[in-house]
Amino acid sequence: MTAIVEFDGVEKTFNAGTPKAFTAIRDVDFAIEDKPGSGEFIAIVGPSGCGKSTILNLIQGFADVYPPTRGEVRVRGEIVRGPGSDRGMIFQKYSSFPHRTVLANVRFGLEINQRALGMSPSEMDDRASDLIRRVGLAGHEGKYPHQLSGGQQQRVAIARTLVLRPRIILMDEPFSALDEPTRYEMQRLITELWHDEEATVFLVTHSLTEALYLGDRVWVMTRAPGRIGRCFDHYAPTRGEDPLTSQDQPAFREAVAAVAEAFRELESAQ
Repeated sequence: MTAIVEFDGVEKTFNAGTPKAFTAIRDVDFAIEDKPGSGEFIAIVGPSGCGKSTILNLIQGFADVYPPTRGEVRVRGEIVRGPGSDRGMIFQKYSSFPHRTVLANVRFGLEINQRALGMSPSEMDDRASDLIRRVGLAGHEGKYPHQLSGGQQQRVAIARTLVLRPRIILMDEPFSALDEPTRYEMQRLITELWHDEEATVFLVTHSLTEALYLGDRVWVMTRAPGRIGRCFDHYAPTRGEDPLTSQDQPAFREAVAAVAEAFRELESAQ
């Protein structure tokens, strides 16, 4: 079976050959199987500056990170050479266009890919409206970003990403700027959308509880130059499972403690 995402001996050094050279990751190897109908959810934790976001940016193929200094990054068997519509990114900052309504923001990705998608304007409206409904923003289609709360703006960002139906969803600390109740709401929403979309998801987070609630696999990175130091297989949340209820279970608390211990061991080993 072809891997949906594969890193083969990947290293990334920024400002190579200068006094400011910094190696973010080194010797990163993994292969995530492409499982149509049951994509994996990988949560990545580790010390600040250990290369968590670098891994996501290499998968996405962003120009300021790509190519890797060494090794190869492949998506669905092809070497990554730039961004693609098969990969979608959700950032901590909401990144909506301030001059566009909610509907127009969600519709934007369809507009710039209209020729490839072969969609009519009414079909684009229908798909965008469906995503807006699914993220809980029905009735807000005509509002502008400044009229929305932080949680609502992040829902717009999620809908904008999912409207192109990417096979890979990359999430870089998407909820860290939200208050705790809103963060729980967004965690529950993501589990529902993940089950619906059946995509492979990579999440970077500083929260161990969030990593273990959302991820069915948790990677703990070493300090820079980062590599995957430990991997924990974990149960994936069921559709609509309440974060607070899940995180209060003894088995869940034990899993958090195990990941926290691995985090401390890897951090002190370097």
